[in-house]
Amino acid sequence: MKREYLIYKLSETVKTTCNIDDELFTKYNVKRGLRNEDGSGVLVGLTRIGNVVGYERLPEGGLKAIPGKLYYRGYDVEDLVHALIKEKRYGFEEVAYLLLSGDLPDKDNLENFKGLISERMPLEQKTKMNIIDLEGQNIMNTLARCVLEMYNFDNNPDGTSPDNLMRQSIDLISRFPTIIAYAYNILRHSTQGRSLHIRHPNENLSIAENFLFMLQREYTQLDARTLDLLLVLQAEHGGGNNSTFSVRVTSSTGTDTYSAIAAGIGSLKGPLHGGANIQVVDMFNHLKENIVNWKDVKEIDKYFTRMLNKEAYNKTGLIYGIGHAVYTISDPRAILLKELARDLAREKGRSEEFAFLELLEERAIECFANFKGTKKRVSSNIDFYSGFVYEMIGLPKEIYTPLFAMARIVGWTAHRIEELSFKGKRIIRPAYKNVLDEQAYVSLKDR
Repeated sequence: MKREYLIYKLSETVKTTCNIDDELFTKYNVKRGLRNEDGSGVLVGLTRIGNVVGYERLPEGGLKAIPGKLYYRGYDVEDLVHALIKEKRYGFEEVAYLLLSGDLPDKDNLENFKGLISERMPLEQKTKMNIIDLEGQNIMNTLARCVLEMYNFDNNPDGTSPDNLMRQSIDLISRFPTIIAYAYNILRHSTQGRSLHIRHPNENLSIAENFLFMLQREYTQLDARTLDLLLVLQAEHGGGNNSTFSVRVTSSTGTDTYSAIAAGIGSLKGPLHGGANIQVVDMFNHLKENIVNWKDVKEIDKYFTRMLNKEAYNKTGLIYGIGHAVYTISDPRAILLKELARDLAREKGRSEEFAFLELLEERAIECFANFKGTKKRVSSNIDFYSGFVYEMIGLPKEIYTPLFAMARIVGWTAHRIEELSFKGKRIIRPAYKNVLDEQAYVSLKDR
């Protein structure tokens, strides 16, 4: 009991040892969360991969909010997505090629790249058996462990030459869908008593189709194309998002690819990052049950105000899926995803729910502005619609965040390659100022 009590006693010390006055952060000009006072991110690096635009700097100083834009290697994501929709084809592989190489592939290169991915999608038998043995309750943890295990099957796991990094990147992009699908099938078997049957990937299917196929889900072409475009929208989001920065920080030490990617997975797992879409779905289901008239603006506004006052729902004062660190007027990914969600809702007979979600988006933004009493604009982010889209496709919540990882592995690997290819590369090491006074040592017998 004494030892158990010691744990409690030690935990109580946290109240004092981790208490730092907010005034000290201002005094020493600390950029908490690596954010400047105007809300912009602290500039810590340069990149040629993704560009996230939500404001422009004014000549006289300050920021001006503008409609959000997202660029992949200089290409507007809106143009990429609209082209894929118009041509009714799958584009995640094409975007992966673009982000890794910097160029859009021609037809031959794209077909060869798809072939590379297809032949690398199957897992080693030992990895498959380990997934079965793990029976993890959280698929993100299973994914991280499988990634670390890939080190053991790599003939050159620590090599950082461009060709070795590119090979490892393609391997990871190819195997994430297989690992996630198998991990969920095993989780379903262990928790729901469902029969365990593993499907090998089909070389004639796209990544999105293969994932649904391996997940043993019946799906329509619109399901698969919508999932593909959601992967496109989440493939990259600049070097400053938490998980990509984690990969770059870890990579700057010279560690192996698998360790760096595992760090990114750990970051993305957090509810403030990749887990936000689950919170939006839970909130949406709650609102469907607690708002009587889905078209009554006054009733919706009243409930949102109660939520902001920490009086309703989970009493955190948050409206999930609203607000973003960079985007202010609009998140281009949310706009594009809303277009896709509308078509999917029509096919699934869920247009009434979609209309309700769309109205919730509008009222949440308005209520937030009224509640805060500030001129700062907020918009919905991609999480506001992504969970609803996953749900309509028939995907379980356990794989929402892993699906985010399945998309973002492209951006992670592209940024790792860039980080290790700088001529003047240096280990990333920021500074923390110690604000504790020096202490005089007291011998053990006198304590």
